[in-house]
Amino acid sequence: MPRHPEIKICGLTRPDEAVDAVQAGANAIGLIFYPPSPRHVDLQTACEIVTAIVPAPAVGVFVDATNDQILAAIDDCGLSAVQLHGNESPEQVAQIQKKSDAVIIKALFETRSPDFSLAATFTPDAFLVECGQGLFPGGNAEHWNWALTKSLNTNRPIILAGGLTVDNVAAAATAARPAAVDVSSGVENAFGRKDINRVKQFIATVKKRLNYHQAHKPIFTLNPKGPNPC
Repeated sequence: MPRHPEIKICGLTRPDEAVDAVQAGANAIGLIFYPPSPRHVDLQTACEIVTAIVPAPAVGVFVDATNDQILAAIDDCGLSAVQLHGNESPEQVAQIQKKSDAVIIKALFETRSPDFSLAATFTPDAFLVECGQGLFPGGNAEHWNWALTKSLNTNRPIILAGGLTVDNVAAAATAARPAAVDVSSGVENAFGRKDINRVKQFIATVKKRLNYHQAHKPIFTLNPKGPNPC
């Protein structure tokens, strides 16, 4: 049956804005556990956000963190999923999968490693794909050739990210046919501060203009335990 892509609003830093995003129709919210990012949240703030949005899932975004750091954040904050957005190896992805029921998402990049050609070496629950340019590992509002997503050698669901806005998400997702779309800077009025009107417009556009057949089950509800608030 045709359905619209799932929608993840990433880079939340405040519980009230996370609640607004979920109430507007987001399927998941993303929390950045990468200290150099202007959207970084500490464990206490992350826990407050996760508790505020229950039962909606929260995705923790990590960049070259250790297994212990990732697993501790999953347990301490009640994360439903983790997004590995650095140079994590296939072995590290597999190790985390063995030790946690959280959904594991691995980021691949058009312009840097790990690039799209390495998809077959990883075994996550889903891939997130984006450009890979800019100052930060993600959230740089960099547009790219979204249709390249179709070149990935994988049968796992794809989350499309990178430069998405209300103005281009329909064209981008039509070109890439992802299972989900991920937006951060495209719905912000400042780093880590979401403009709820932009969030609502983005979600409404996805739901109204994007409906197509998908072979995959929803990504953000794969965790059998669901959210586990602290």
